[in-house]
This record gives sequence, C-alpha cells and structure tokens, in this order.
Amino acid sequence: MVYAPNRPNLTLPPIRVNLYSDTQTRPSAAMKDAMMRAEVGDEQSGDDPTVNELCDRMAALTGKEAAVFLPSGTMCNQISIAVHCRPGDEILAHEASHIVANEGGGPGALAGAVVLGLRGPRGMFDVPTMQANFRAKRRNAPPQTLLAVEQTANFGGGSVWPLDRLNAVLDAAHDWGMATHMDGARLMNAVVAAGVPASDMAARCDSVWLDFTKGLGAPLGAVLCGSAAFIDQAWRWKQRLGGALRQAGMSAAGCLYALDHNIDRLAEDHVNAASLARGLAQIPGIAVETPETNLVFFDTQAAGITADELATRARQQGVSISVMGTYRVRVCTHLDVDRAGIDEATQIIRDCMPK
Repeated sequence: MVYAPNRPNLTLPPIRVNLYSDTQTRPSAAMKDAMMRAEVGDEQSGDDPTVNELCDRMAALTGKEAAVFLPSGTMCNQISIAVHCRPGDEILAHEASHIVANEGGGPGALAGAVVLGLRGPRGMFDVPTMQANFRAKRRNAPPQTLLAVEQTANFGGGSVWPLDRLNAVLDAAHDWGMATHMDGARLMNAVVAAGVPASDMAARCDSVWLDFTKGLGAPLGAVLCGSAAFIDQAWRWKQRLGGALRQAGMSAAGCLYALDHNIDRLAEDHVNAASLARGLAQIPGIAVETPETNLVFFDTQAAGITADELATRARQQGVSISVMGTYRVRVCTHLDVDRAGIDEATQIIRDCMPK
C-alpha cells in the first residue's frame, strides 16, 4: 500500500483545515494564470526566458553567481552533496536534519558519502560541538568535506539560526577546509522572521537553495544557487538524475509569482502559528514548543494519547496534522489556512483529547 496521508478516503470527511505541511498549499488562480501565460523555451539549451529570469533573480537574492532550476528541494540537497563530496567523504550536519532522516539515504546511495550527525537543541549546534567532531586528518579517517545546515530547522521546530551563530559554524567549517551548504527549504520564513536578507544569511555558504512548494505556494520547483563553477557541475548531476525540464517556464512562472506576491505574507503564517500555539497550550496535557516561524510542535504524552491516535481522531473531524514521533505532533500554517481555520483546528484538537 502506498503511504499517502492526504490521499482522498471515501470513509473520511473532506479535509477542512490542512495543517499537515506547508507543502499542501495549492497554487492560487492568479499564480495559475501567470503559469499559463509564461513564455517558454528549451531549458537545457538556455532558451527558456522564464527559467532564466527565475535563476537570475535567485542568484541575486542569495548573493551568488549562478543558479539552476530543479524539480524539488531534495534534488537540490543531493546534487549539492554529489558536487561537494566524493565517495567515502563525511558530511557534518545536525542529527535530525532532512538529509539524514528524509531523503532515502541519498548521500550514501548517490554520492557515497556518510553523514555524521551533530547534536544540539532546536535543530542547531555550536562551534564547540562541531569542533569536538572534527577528525584528525590522517589517511585512515574519512575526509570531512562538507558542513550542511538547515534554515529554518524543521525538526528543531522551525527555528531560525541567528546570523552570528550561523556564521560562526560556517566560518569554523571553512577554517577546517570544508565546503558549506544551506538547506534553505524555508529560507524566506527565516528572512521574514529575523529581518535579515537572504544574501546575508547565505553569504558564507558555498551552496544554498530555496523551495517554492512550501510557504511560497508554488506547485513545483526549487532553485539551487552557488558559484558559476559549482552550478556547472550541478548541471551535470541534474543530467545524471533525470535531465533537463525542457519547457519549464510554466513552472518557473509560478515561482516568480511567489517571489513577487508570497514572501511578505509569510508573516501572516507566523502570526497564525503563534496564535495556534497559544490555543494548543491551553489544552490540558499538551506541551507546546514556542514557534519562531510557521511550524508548531507539541507533545501529547501528558494528555494520555499518542500522536498517531490524535492524528487519526483529528482527521476524522476534518483536520490533518503531522505525526513526528510517538508523542510529538507538528502542525504547519500556510497560505491556505486562515485565522478561522486556526480557531476551528484548535477546538477540534481539544475535542479529540481523552475525556
């Protein structure tokens, strides 16, 4: 059976409030219109003007020389790892990072690299923790060639790396001879929350990408940015993993629309997440982690119900939530969830608690 938590089920009511993930967003009518009107060409030959515009804008946004349009953020991560690393190399990343837990073992399967997981609260680590895991550079030790960070840190609760702490670990990695990579799936959430430009956040990263299918609301696409030489190598891996997207301007147009219309409004998602967290915190037995962006994590153990049981009950009432552990739940605000939806979901979750 295919695991598809949001596949329509005739025995369940329609989903009224979808807090499962910001990947559940659907393109607006205006975004669809922009996609249908897009000028297109052969992306592989560099003849798609809409893709070219998107890549130019993303390179400027992140302060990099060049960019490449890809179908997904996972491809951005895996291509970056394949460019930065060689078989047998070691990557340093947080132990709960996306490349460790959610990419099908891609670093080992595709690049032949291994990931050394670092510990730290809220999906982040510090320089002493990283330095304690530096290996002596000897011939029988794996070369440590890449440091990867997430901005925001998903399993850390959607937490935002403070710029000084982020730069400190990136500088330490460079000093050790490693390249640096930023998983920027929700980079613009961090930009809006911290008031720090994306180019400043990514300044010390050798590669960085942005996902357009989460809070930015596009149906497809991510853009990977770096030096011209890096992107040239990334293109070769893009070919190996599936090739060009051809007339990709229709998809790129959705991403351009998101850049123009859906960045500033991320602040609304953050406000809604804070409101949702306050409401959940008033439910007996629920322990809520204070959100920094659009992700709200909470623990159900004291309420006497598992995360899976709660998710099942909530889904039966038309609310979709995400199970992240035995008692850990994630709810995610996005452009398809308004304040009324937040209030409705809070009440339904309250009603699902054991009596």
